Amino acid sequence: QVQLVESGGGLVQAGGSLRLSCAASGRTYSSRAMGWFRQAPGKEREFVATISWSGVSTDYADSVKGRFTIARDNANNTVYLQMNSLKPEDTAVYYCALGKYIGGGSYLKFSSGYEYWGQGTQVTVSS
Repeated sequence: QVQLVESGGGLVQAGGSLRLSCAASGRTYSSRAMGWFRQAPGKEREFVATISWSGVSTDYADSVKGRFTIARDNANNTVYLQMNSLKPEDTAVYYCALGKYIGGGSYLKFSSGYEYWGQGTQVTVSS
């Protein structure tokens, strides 16, 4: 069983920064890709970023490219999402997730490609 616990959310003004953390437990963590998704009120959950098990490969949604950075520390079973130049439209509940498979691929841009999810952390960006 894998447990994912997000932290680091909060209220920030537009243009500000936040760093989200996702602490993982379970033996499969280090061999799987990880991802961040978000869900705003009244909207579907959407892909934000993903990182390979090694940390070498990353991919981002167009809406966050150049502003967000995903990273992982396998020694401490933690994945991070550094969010800079935040905009009001970034307001959402952010979820981290563990990929279903060992290999990478485009499936990681879809929520169906993930097996375990955290409970989410709220990010609110004021204008």
